[in-house]
Amino acid sequence: MSLTIRFTIALLLIAAVSMINHSYAACTEAGASSIPSPESHFGFTPGEDRMLFTYEEMIAYMKKLEELSPKVKMEQIGYSELGRPLYLLFVSSSGNIANIDRLKDINRQLALKPDLTDSRRENLVDEGRVFFLMTLSMHSTEVGPSQAAPLIIYEMITSDDPKMQFILDNTVYMITPCHNPDGMNMIVENYKKYKDTRYEGASLPGVYHKYVGHNINRDFVTLAMSENEAIARAYSKEWFPQLSVERHQMGSRGPRYFVSPPHDPLSENILPGLWNWKRIFGSRALTAMTDAGLQGVSVNYLFDMYWPGCTSTGLWKGIIAMLSEAASVDIATPIYIEPNELTVTGKGLAEYDISINMPDPWPGGWWHLSDIVEYERVNTLSYMHTAAIHREEILSHRNDITRKEVERGRSEAPFYYIMPREQHDRSELADLVNLLDKHGVNSYRLTTDRLIDNRLHKAGDIVVPLAQPYRAFIKEVMEAQDFPVRHYTRGGDMIRPYDITSWSLPLHKGVEAVEINIKYEIPEEVLEKIEIPFRFKADRPDSYTGALFTAVNNESYKAAFTAAEMGLNVERLAENITIAGQEFPEGSFYIPFQREIDDLTDRLLVQPYFITGNFEANTTEWHVPRIALIESWFHDMDAGWTRYLFDTYKIPYKVLRPADLQEADLAGNFDVVLLPDQSEAVLMAGKGGRPGDYTITRYPPEYAKGMEQKGLNNLLAFLDNGGNIVSWGRSTEIFMGNLSIEDENDEKQEFSLPVSNIGSRLRNQGLDVTGSLLRVKLRPDHPLTLGMPEQTGVFHRGNPVFATSFPYFDMDRRVIASFPEDDILMSGFIENEKLLSEEVAMVWVKKGEGQLVLFSFCPQFRGSTPATYKLLFNSLLLD
Repeated sequence: MSLTIRFTIALLLIAAVSMINHSYAACTEAGASSIPSPESHFGFTPGEDRMLFTYEEMIAYMKKLEELSPKVKMEQIGYSELGRPLYLLFVSSSGNIANIDRLKDINRQLALKPDLTDSRRENLVDEGRVFFLMTLSMHSTEVGPSQAAPLIIYEMITSDDPKMQFILDNTVYMITPCHNPDGMNMIVENYKKYKDTRYEGASLPGVYHKYVGHNINRDFVTLAMSENEAIARAYSKEWFPQLSVERHQMGSRGPRYFVSPPHDPLSENILPGLWNWKRIFGSRALTAMTDAGLQGVSVNYLFDMYWPGCTSTGLWKGIIAMLSEAASVDIATPIYIEPNELTVTGKGLAEYDISINMPDPWPGGWWHLSDIVEYERVNTLSYMHTAAIHREEILSHRNDITRKEVERGRSEAPFYYIMPREQHDRSELADLVNLLDKHGVNSYRLTTDRLIDNRLHKAGDIVVPLAQPYRAFIKEVMEAQDFPVRHYTRGGDMIRPYDITSWSLPLHKGVEAVEINIKYEIPEEVLEKIEIPFRFKADRPDSYTGALFTAVNNESYKAAFTAAEMGLNVERLAENITIAGQEFPEGSFYIPFQREIDDLTDRLLVQPYFITGNFEANTTEWHVPRIALIESWFHDMDAGWTRYLFDTYKIPYKVLRPADLQEADLAGNFDVVLLPDQSEAVLMAGKGGRPGDYTITRYPPEYAKGMEQKGLNNLLAFLDNGGNIVSWGRSTEIFMGNLSIEDENDEKQEFSLPVSNIGSRLRNQGLDVTGSLLRVKLRPDHPLTLGMPEQTGVFHRGNPVFATSFPYFDMDRRVIASFPEDDILMSGFIENEKLLSEEVAMVWVKKGEGQLVLFSFCPQFRGSTPATYKLLFNSLLLD
């Protein structure tokens, strides 16, 4: 097709779209005045001091706009963890909204098709519109973005400004009105509860989510939370926006606003063009916001883009993904900041002063929710205008990324990841394949054996090619992380990561994945695309006497707890056995045939071994333990993740608050007391800081309570009289040093457990672990390590680290996990690794008639470390 003809077609298309838009505009001009303003709907202007609307009130307004304006469309994409509907809302010209299904298909083709002909691609770019996804207020105390949304939408659909029409003609504003609806309502209701009292602005007791609170933004690799799975599906598999920004708030005493680009360190798997586009959007936003008189806007400050766990994980999938952060108020109550209180962190800004990264500092004074709303409004419209100006370039760039990533997958190592069908834990392999599909990554099954780089890969092994549009994401989550060390100056301080430094899915799941780094092309005819959901299927006999679930699979524990919930009888192997060449270790679960067992096995990723004759192995009757889970009111995210894991695995529990331990009948009601990662100060005193240096919190006094010595005495007496306690991370500190138990006769027993924490000493000697996966050796043939391999990776932050000592009186100890002599780091970053050589990572302690299990690591860290789940499960099941 000649250039003249293509140009003529493009002009005709533009003219047609313009006629459609003006036709719609003419038809709806009279109706625009009937669109209710946010003020008329809510009874106040969003952003007004001390006024907030709930999620349902916001959605009701947006549905009204959809009903009255052809420029608005809403689509439900899922549900929150507490069952509230999640939506995408689209705003664009009337013509674009009417044609949105076609525009969606154009997005898909540009994002997923590297082999488009040049003419086909040009036509798609001419016809396409830039979709800009903005996710709002996932952190529910950060109310500004969601509270601003109605004002922004109303302005976009009622304004007659030619600049706004240009934006609507060329872009689609695409938002999640609130990423965390449950948390939004919790915060709004808590704020209203204490409004006009001395506790106005008090912290919400508990987490602002069913499970994870602030950590909802730490889940975009594992997609454990339903809200994140829905949003990732929207941008990875359905709508394929070219741009995104997740909108947050930050501390109150620094810059007023942050826009892209981010600070170092950066992911080295991202193509340069994506970083460069972020700078273009940030620079134009900085200019627009400063021109509008908005002071204190910063760039290249504090926030890096190394870790892919937040919504901006779309960056690894070809999306120009950005972050914004506004300075917070006291929920909705204005605050006053004195100039001497303004400060910066040193990451991008060393002083709070005029800088290339903050050219117009805010001088201090009153800061209102309405200020946040205005900053959000101006930033949003600037971003949308930039997207409209660069529409063709951005659409072309999306397909450029796809082409480059597929070509890199063909020409640069690694070329494939191959996961053997036979794994230590096959249920985690199946789960990994299904998770990759949720991210839009294709996996295949080898149909014949292949010899690659002197290793035989067998038929049935799983192949993940790198020649896919989301190559950067595949490499990022499949490889072991090697933190890119950068410094502020040559030989100076290291630039520390914003969050963790390890997220390798195979390593965190305990799945072997072979990286193919030699140039080799597996023929397409020997690759069979995997059907989702991926399962290990097995023929179930018409008649069988029971089912045997191997202890090496995490899913077997889920099956056992689910069976117990269904009222089925469950037994546990008391010995290792082999049946038909298949080994079943001690601790495997046996469920005699009962009518409901078929329904149970139909849900599983890995089918059990069905017994068709007499089963004569040595088993013990298995009972579900009565578990008390200690969760503080202090936004206890680790306890929330523990609840999530237990709910997922059908493990029953009861939540107790630390103060409840003072009066709880532990021995009468529980077999196990579990203390997840939480500080000693919170657990003991209901305060921040540390013993001897407590800080007052912002919780109402009825929630700022700890177990005190009385509760600790009750807990230790429970242990002494035969109860089991499981503790990890910071909570283990309450069991260190000199302890005592005082009975009802005022008789006092003083003792010190044969274990101590040497983590602080190692840190002072130079140990530095920034949230990494470390190798440990496991004690074989112990009830705590049933089903585990000889070594595994544990997610560690360097403190605590244990040392054991010789016990006395009625105590004993066994080291369950220890670091090897060398080669400790598996993924992430560690400095002075040798300091951990042969040190203790997990210990079992006997005291009186009870058992105490201490982890120096979180065995269920953010729901992302299945490799160590069985250590936790076995701890719960100790006899």
